[in-house]
Amino acid sequence: MDPKGKTALITGGAHRVGKAITLALARAGANVVINYFSSAGAAEDTAAEAGALGVGTLIAQADVSDRQQVEAMVTNAKERFGSIDILVNSASRFEKTPFPTQDVAAWHRVTAILIHGPFYCANAVAPSMLERGEGTIINIVDLAAWEPWPGFAAHSVGKAGLMALTRQLALELAPAVRVNAVAPGPVLPPPDFDEAQTARVAHRTLLNRWGVADDVAQAVMYLVRADYVVGEVIIVDGGERFGHRKPKRSG
Repeated sequence: MDPKGKTALITGGAHRVGKAITLALARAGANVVINYFSSAGAAEDTAAEAGALGVGTLIAQADVSDRQQVEAMVTNAKERFGSIDILVNSASRFEKTPFPTQDVAAWHRVTAILIHGPFYCANAVAPSMLERGEGTIINIVDLAAWEPWPGFAAHSVGKAGLMALTRQLALELAPAVRVNAVAPGPVLPPPDFDEAQTARVAHRTLLNRWGVADDVAQAVMYLVRADYVVGEVIIVDGGERFGHRKPKRSG
């Protein structure tokens, strides 16, 4: 799909990786619907940057884990732009969920955003995509889909579930709608990382460095344009999955 003149909805599109995806789509000529939950200021800033590129913008506050809010957001976007051609499910909540636990609230918060949210968003945009005979959906997973992280049960299960949802929707919606995913590795250090932590993570990759948010955005853009790719996951991690196999070198 040529994104120029199309409309893209990016959940969690106001900051960090979501912002990079939003701006990449805007640079390619797509109108952007920037979903956010609580980052209103960041959403306004991102919309201003995207608008300066000459495309239409719409800021959409919604909790993607709430079906009614998702459907209202999609309805507003269609009223503004006529259609949603590209959906990027980037919204996420990174929260510890130790196991076993007596408090399951965090489990429900995280999995609702990672699994229910993308399902609700895809469910809301798919009918019109199918009617037009064209559309693309891209989900943002991460390496936890393959390797669980201690203390982050909900995140690991949620990302694995989102990867499974990617394949299921690819099967259900083809050939009109292509569904794929991108799995980032270390592209943006968490705000609380110190220099030593950042260096340790860099060393775990084959490239010995962190990536940047735009590395993920460029993978998304590839999937938007790659009309013969469906049901796939592109890993953008600098080789972190295999970094533990690096040969030890002297000197």
